[in-house]
Amino acid sequence: MRPIRLVLCGWGPYRDKVTINFEAFEGQGLFLITGPTGAGKTTLFDAMTYALYGSLSGEVRDKERGSVRSDFAAEDTPTFVELVMEHGGQRYEIFRNPRYLRPRKRGKGSSGFAEEKENAVLKCADGTVLEGVKEVNAKLLEVLALDYSQFKQISMIAQGEFARLLTAPPKDKT
Repeated sequence: MRPIRLVLCGWGPYRDKVTINFEAFEGQGLFLITGPTGAGKTTLFDAMTYALYGSLSGEVRDKERGSVRSDFAAEDTPTFVELVMEHGGQRYEIFRNPRYLRPRKRGKGSSGFAEEKENAVLKCADGTVLEGVKEVNAKLLEVLALDYSQFKQISMIAQGEFARLLTAPPKDKT
């Protein structure tokens, strides 16, 4: 899986829409995501993992997934992640939003909040568009051929989980 573009909006410390263009790193080999504590580095991995699997990058963080909405976002700012990626020579666009509260949209003088339900949309290279968390999860599992747990083990070690890897029995490391 090669990320091309990641968009976050109202997500974690990112109150507004932010776009990260990974194509700028094309042909550069490895690159480092660095910054001070609290700058939002892990949030980028959370967003990518959420786009792919509907879960955050680590077990501890995944338990907090109901709180990914930015505390800094305006009430009417949506919360979502969008990942454009290439895999197996095919391009995919994934849009996901978590469950969160937003201002009501209907009715004159409407006030209060409504729950925005969790959703996912996948645009495949062949033009097929899938909508719904279960449908998108199933298709991405088929495309990536890795489940969430395997992806975390192969692609990244989430904050706080490195010590567990070091002390795991050999059969678990395998």
